[in-house]
Amino acid sequence: MTQPGPGDQWPQQPGGYPPPGPPQQYPGGPQQQQPYPGPPAYGAQPGYATRPGAAAPQGPGGYGPPPGAYPVPPTPPRRSRRGLVIGLVVALVVAVGGVGTWFAFFQSDSAASGAATPNEAAMNLANALSGGDVVGLLSTLAPAEAALLTDPVAESTEELKRLGVLKPDADPKALTGLEVTTRDLRFDEQQAERVNDHLTITKLTGGTLTVSADVAAMPFTEDYLDALLDEADVEGLPQGGQSRTLDISQMVRAGGEPVRIATVQVDGEWYPSLFYSIADYGLRAEGLSWPREPLPARGADSPNAAVQQTVQAALDGDLRRVIELLPPDELAVLHDVGPVLLRAAGDPEPSGVKITSLETETSEVTGGTRATVTALELQIPGQGTVSLRKEGDCYQATIDGATERVCGDQLASMAAGQADDSIPPAARQAVANLGAGVMRQGLGVVTTEVDGAHYVSPFRTFTELGMTFLRSMQPEDLKAFLESAG
Repeated sequence: MTQPGPGDQWPQQPGGYPPPGPPQQYPGGPQQQQPYPGPPAYGAQPGYATRPGAAAPQGPGGYGPPPGAYPVPPTPPRRSRRGLVIGLVVALVVAVGGVGTWFAFFQSDSAASGAATPNEAAMNLANALSGGDVVGLLSTLAPAEAALLTDPVAESTEELKRLGVLKPDADPKALTGLEVTTRDLRFDEQQAERVNDHLTITKLTGGTLTVSADVAAMPFTEDYLDALLDEADVEGLPQGGQSRTLDISQMVRAGGEPVRIATVQVDGEWYPSLFYSIADYGLRAEGLSWPREPLPARGADSPNAAVQQTVQAALDGDLRRVIELLPPDELAVLHDVGPVLLRAAGDPEPSGVKITSLETETSEVTGGTRATVTALELQIPGQGTVSLRKEGDCYQATIDGATERVCGDQLASMAAGQADDSIPPAARQAVANLGAGVMRQGLGVVTTEVDGAHYVSPFRTFTELGMTFLRSMQPEDLKAFLESAG
């Protein structure tokens, strides 16, 4: 298999992370991560016809055109605002469906089952992939990690159906048109590295991995699928079940060592972990080792207190306290790698800003509690007191005694006044609807409870922000954006 040259970009893998690869020592320099080869840009592989304006044919290994292939530089693909909107729509579906495709649709009654040994846990992952058993695949992952990645899938899918982006019968298990199959994956149990009492790095040494993609197989409704395929015709996106097979043995020989897959022990059983695998490669890329002792978790006594303490710690440059307030189940990896992060951060300069008051309203969301900020008061050096208060779908800010109030129904006129004549009224109204919906729902932070203590969940907060945007839109809004960008 031809290896990529310096500077080549790697395709994204499950969850948006690059594939792990062993570090390579370069003369006179620090260790750097040596990624494994991945599929070239879809629509530009040998054996597939290219269209005018599509990506150019690839050279050996699929990375760039062969020397002398073009006497004259090819015409670059057409870019348009329509392409940007299509990209955002695709991103919505991939964000929702990526975890649905790769990690399975999480059901509340799905009980994760671990393994007796780290190597058995890694083999369970291989068997689930090889058999196409998506429910079995989910059951191999660390329970809190699996829930974090898959909890938003059902609700997001329903919102995308409501907006007319996805078909009514769209299956959350397969939203992205991606398929992954494996064959004869092999692990070397003798090379496994025991890092501590709950973390072991297993070594994948052989087998094949095949990734297939087809835009046309994505469960978009007709309007969005037609627009997407039209854009794919220009951008070179996958349309015909294109695939690429990776040979693990060749990758291992080229990289000099096996693929490292981290496994963690939870309640006496072992599970593969995506987050620990990423952290392991990150440490190796920097020439660092896993810390011997983790940073302990120290939660707050309520969701409101967890939010206030986390924000204040960030303002103070207190990374230790920020890590202490992260969920010890979902983000156990950051507690384990915490001492390394503290050394890398050094001594951040405190901002001097103090939170004198923070009030929130709580509501239950999938996997946690949403703490919506209703009142906030800050003391800012040199500026005095700054306050923010939510009243219905309005936010009122007071700075130096001057008060400014912004409500949802004001956003339409603001959007109309700032938009140029090229933006249709429907698109302006869509912006107003989006802003008004976000204002109505407010600024929310998601917290979780573990053993009676409350922690701030960054991942769940981010996904809840995405849900806030989806809930704020109407079916005609996305179409208005699409038409205005045509």
